[in-house]
This record gives sequence, structure tokens and C-alpha cells, in this order.
Amino acid sequence: MTEKAQKFSYLYGMVTFLFLWYGISLCMDLPIIPSPRVVLINLYTIFLAKIAIHSFYSLWRIVAGVLLSVVVGVPLGLLMGYFVKWNRMLAPLVYLTYPIPKIALLPIIMLLFGLDEFSKILMIALIIVFQIIVAVRDGVKSIPRETYYPLYSLGATFINILWEILIPASLPKFLTSLRIAMATAISVLFFTETFGTQYGMGYFIMDAWMRVNYLEMYSGIVVLSCIGLIIFGVIDYLERHFCHWQYK
Repeated sequence: MTEKAQKFSYLYGMVTFLFLWYGISLCMDLPIIPSPRVVLINLYTIFLAKIAIHSFYSLWRIVAGVLLSVVVGVPLGLLMGYFVKWNRMLAPLVYLTYPIPKIALLPIIMLLFGLDEFSKILMIALIIVFQIIVAVRDGVKSIPRETYYPLYSLGATFINILWEILIPASLPKFLTSLRIAMATAISVLFFTETFGTQYGMGYFIMDAWMRVNYLEMYSGIVVLSCIGLIIFGVIDYLERHFCHWQYK
């Protein structure tokens, strides 16, 4: 898919969603499902005054959680994929902890690290890091062993093999795993932002809901969806830029 076609698909998806939302609001005719036109007008009115600071905090937590998971997950995945001993040693631990619902760990994390920013960032990182480890490891393991032989014959070091083969070969699966994990990470972020904070889209949406301010509640949901759309768009851009051979 070309960049122009992808932009058109985003626009088509947004327009289709708004039409469906508008149709549901007309059929239901209830205050709890306002028209998208009214919600967007309200969003434009209150964004700078009320929502901007909350969206900044949510975006910062997501970015920090992703960076933390990448710093931990990518090196482990590369080592497990290339070195059999590393995979034999770490794979049982990954398989044991990966299926645990990460949201169940939230009380433990809050008891250990408190209610501040780090606990929220750590929750996002825990959701993403396991998918990154498994995806990067499998990407490296799928490389035929014959691929390494020319570099071995030229006296290449592990660093040379890392930059020339391992990272480029595992990058597509890494980005795919990141894309899949982001939806769950944003959902958990919403949940964590209802505890011990006064900033974040989760806090804003739940606060509006408790105040029975449906316009602000839907405005917050729209902003949270836009944050997710921006993140997915960034991942798609990185994939087109760094994995351009897949689009030829």
C-alpha cells in the first residue's frame, strides 16, 4: 500500500466511523449518545483549556513505556534468537510469565512502586515487552544459517552480524508486535490512570462520567482514540521507512 493510499484509508475509516456514530445517535435519540457534531464542537471548545494537559500525560506514559520495553525486550530477543544457550535459559521464564494477565499485577506494582508515574509506565512496558521478546527472537531464528556464512568467512564480529543481519531481519516482526500490543497497552493505561493521579485521559473520561457530563466524556474518548491513531500511524511510517523492501 502506498503512502497516499494509506492516508486515504485512514480518512475513509474516520468518515465511516463518524457516519455510523451519527446514525446510532439519531436512532437512539438519547443524551448518553450525543451527535458526533456536538461532541466535536465541544472538543474544539475545551481542548486547550481542559484536555490538552491530560492528553500530554497519557502520550508521555505510552512513549515512556514503549521505550522501556524496547530497551529491555529487543536485546533479550536478539540474544535468545541468535544464541541457543540464551534461548534455553530464558524461554521457560518468558513462557511462564507471558500468559499472566498484566492488569492482575497492578496492585503489586502499586504496592512496590507507589502511585506515581513509574508504576503506570511499568504497566505499559510489561504488556509490550513480552511480545517484543518473542517476536524479535522468532524473527532472528527464522534467518537461514547460510546467511551468516559469508560474514563469518570475512571475519565479521557479532556486532557486524547484529547490524547487518539480525536487526534488519527482525525489524518487521518487532514493529508488528508493537502494533498488536499497543491496543492492549492503551486500554491498561486508561485503567491505571483512574488511580492515584489527576492527569491523564483515563482520569478525564472517568471524571466526566461521574459528573454526568457526556459531552466531555465522549470528547475524551475521541482524543484517546486519536492518540492511538497517531501511534499506529507512526509505527506504519517507521515500517515503510526502515522496512521499505516489503513495499516493493
